Amino acid sequence: SRGAPRSTNSASYCRATWPGRNRGRTYTGLAAAAVTTALAVVVAGQVAGGEDGSAGDQAGAGTESRQVAGRGADAGDGKVPEKPTAPQSYNAKMARQYPLSADSRGTGRFTAVPGHEAGPRDAARTLRYRIDVEKGLPLDGGLFAQAVHKTLNDRRSWAHGGERGFERVSSGKPDFVITLASPHTTDVWCAKSGLDTSEEKVSCDSAATERVMINAYRWARGAQTYGSGQMHAYRQMLINHEVGHRLGHGHVGCPGDGKLAPVMMQQTKYLTTGRSTCRPNAWPYPKG
Repeated sequence: SRGAPRSTNSASYCRATWPGRNRGRTYTGLAAAAVTTALAVVVAGQVAGGEDGSAGDQAGAGTESRQVAGRGADAGDGKVPEKPTAPQSYNAKMARQYPLSADSRGTGRFTAVPGHEAGPRDAARTLRYRIDVEKGLPLDGGLFAQAVHKTLNDRRSWAHGGERGFERVSSGKPDFVITLASPHTTDVWCAKSGLDTSEEKVSCDSAATERVMINAYRWARGAQTYGSGQMHAYRQMLINHEVGHRLGHGHVGCPGDGKLAPVMMQQTKYLTTGRSTCRPNAWPYPKG
């Protein structure tokens, strides 16, 4: 150990019995040895003086404990604060699934998403719509409104070829209201038009009312036909399909094995008609 006397000090101790002029030098060597030994005892006592009585590496542990305690005072809980995460992009939010129960019930009351978004300027006809979201629904109404507007005014959607455009309003009289609602509330409003959406938790165009109903369960969770990896495309299909009904389009089947499914096919339920299985497709005009 670092406190043990070196061999030169031992030699000095042996020379202490010799007579002559070396005696003073020998006494000096003895004194140095004594000092070295005392220092070793003091150092050993300091090293062994931890709070729990353990020796050796506890000196380092004590220092680390003080450092951690110092960081804890800054962080509040003893942990290094995490870096703030950057806000997610629109595409990232649309690609996610969100938690929502298939039997969830809402308040049955709606609130309009505020704001105004114009449609394409060159549209031959402009349809005004409002976005309503059921109060208390644990989903992002702003994201829903953004998705509806982007989807409907896409050249692959019902705005294809400048035939029509879609303008979002939050006041006044719209042509129709696209409504995001819980499964139970969706069932209530679809039943007003003689439609049963309770069996498979689907959406509907409640044609006898002003409301195009988007089932929040499907919006949040998707469908097996698309899987969790195609949530963005599924949501686009959901919007296009139900608004397609409002525009007068009915259901169709798969036109041929391996072909893109028509957007008016009931893709939430299936992709196969007879012996033909189609590929998922979100758009009325997929080629733009």
